[in-house]
Amino acid sequence: MCGMAGWLSYSRDLKLHQDTIQKMTDTMALRGPDGEGLWIDGPIGLGHRRLSVIDLEGGRQPMTANKPGDRQDVAVISYVGEVYNFRELRSELVNKGHNFNTNSDTEVVLRAYIEWGENFVEYLNGMYGFALWDIRKQELILVRDRMGVKPLFYFPTSDGVIFGSEPKAILANPMVPRKIQADGMRELLELVKTPGQAIFAGMKEVLPGEIIKVNRDGIKNYRYWKLEAHKHEDSLEQTIQHTRDLLEDIVDRQMVTDVPLCVLLSGGLDSSTITSLVSKKLLAQGKQNVRTFSLDFKDHGEEFVSDGFRLTPDTPFVLDLVKHVDSNHGQIILDSRELADPELRLAVVRALDLPPAYWGDLYPSLYRLFEEVRKHSTAALSGEAADEVFGGYRWFHDPAAIPADTFPWMSTATVKLFDGKSLFDKYLLTKLDMSNFVRDSYQQALNEVPELPGEDPTNRRMRQITHIHLTRYVQSLLDRKDRMSMAVGLELRVPFCDHRLVEYAFNIPWEMKTFDGREKSILRAAAKDLLPESIVQRVKNPYPATQDPAYERELRSAMSSIVKDPNAPVRQLLDLGLVKDSVNREAGRVSPLHERMGMERVVGMNSWLSEYDVSIDI
Repeated sequence: MCGMAGWLSYSRDLKLHQDTIQKMTDTMALRGPDGEGLWIDGPIGLGHRRLSVIDLEGGRQPMTANKPGDRQDVAVISYVGEVYNFRELRSELVNKGHNFNTNSDTEVVLRAYIEWGENFVEYLNGMYGFALWDIRKQELILVRDRMGVKPLFYFPTSDGVIFGSEPKAILANPMVPRKIQADGMRELLELVKTPGQAIFAGMKEVLPGEIIKVNRDGIKNYRYWKLEAHKHEDSLEQTIQHTRDLLEDIVDRQMVTDVPLCVLLSGGLDSSTITSLVSKKLLAQGKQNVRTFSLDFKDHGEEFVSDGFRLTPDTPFVLDLVKHVDSNHGQIILDSRELADPELRLAVVRALDLPPAYWGDLYPSLYRLFEEVRKHSTAALSGEAADEVFGGYRWFHDPAAIPADTFPWMSTATVKLFDGKSLFDKYLLTKLDMSNFVRDSYQQALNEVPELPGEDPTNRRMRQITHIHLTRYVQSLLDRKDRMSMAVGLELRVPFCDHRLVEYAFNIPWEMKTFDGREKSILRAAAKDLLPESIVQRVKNPYPATQDPAYERELRSAMSSIVKDPNAPVRQLLDLGLVKDSVNREAGRVSPLHERMGMERVVGMNSWLSEYDVSIDI
């Protein structure tokens, strides 16, 4: 999996700046605890930190390679991620005369570029973000996977570019200011992830499915993949079978690893389907059954109360699936009060380079979950993104949310679930013009949706909603999972983000996607024979959040410290009167989600501003 960093400066000899490139690379140590490397030549410096998953002894980076029959290196790569079809590609490249020095997918990607040039990306199936330097052309390309599972950021300069897997790698270069301007602040305060927009001033994010090319003429970018609209020709039965066939193949590919592998199990349809497919494959191969992990909170079973969003506790359904497939299961129990620990919050902020975006307790709970999982496994499969692909969220089916002229999760029916701005200064929000920001962002998202001539209004609208989720909403979730998992050296794989499945499901008509009157009908039908009936019938339930009043008391205590500290950096952004009222409010019950989200946003923002010494220029 790993982390990488680099600097291209055509006006410098970067051998004289090795210390800076080393510092940039060092920031990626948590992503790559198993090894490191630098490669510097004239204007280019590449750094790499390795998490060994495939070819543990080989695969060291940055990696160089030559053309068949030539001893001189022609390209070098610093690579993050996994290409799941690397074995097939390796065989094809061997037939074309390439000799391999390792068994890693990294060398396959590098030699694929040498063989096919920039078209090599068309051959890759996986999750990745990498920098590749063409020694002959003196040209750099930055590449990100089609769905944006792996992050990749860059900062254009007057004579090149500074880049890395995370913003912290770029910020370690003294040429990059730690500044937030209006656009960045708007992104922080609203659940609207604008593609390509990084939070820090001047910094950008490589788009999913994009190539950034940098040479002496400047920076150019183009998309090598994006969703397209096609007429769906398969019958319902064929659609269900093809979905199942794709899932079988995807899971089979993503099980390839040289380290212990597990599945994150929530007891929902998505993760249970992945778990059952892994178990089926392992048992067919005569191997030890799948290792699974689930999360719950101390005393959650006895004290669980539906909040209108989370309808049922996960554990009973988890146990049903564990019994059904006889997995080797581990349940991780968290103490809710620990989630408000300042040191844990700081670890989360350092992993994100940002304050938690929403529902702040989800970030530390994920961090702790992955920390425990990492003690047993180095790679894990997750059910993330099935809701975006197959239409699982409740607002996909809410008559009030579907026609709303805004992001579906921000309609009047659901906006309170995500509103964390309630304690921020009204003048600040007015100056940022948040309403127009959301409106313009939504219009931008709509403009990107591909059209299918002759499509009826219902399918047209549901295509829009699906596309917005696949290009906006899911990006926030993937980023959260990546940062929390990689912060503890755990590789997270997401089968539902395989671009072949996403492309196919995107074009299934809505009436077919909901043929049984429920959410995720196609997925449920495709996996029905793999699952116990309780999970087949279970209604969509989101990731669990703590409902322990003790957690809120810790939040209020942290907010009280902010009120008392005249030097708390977040104070300049707040309505202190509202903050004081919130601190003094009775905390004997769990507040509505939007109230707690406001508190979490304030506390998280203060931790981030304190840790990163960010200047705000609005």
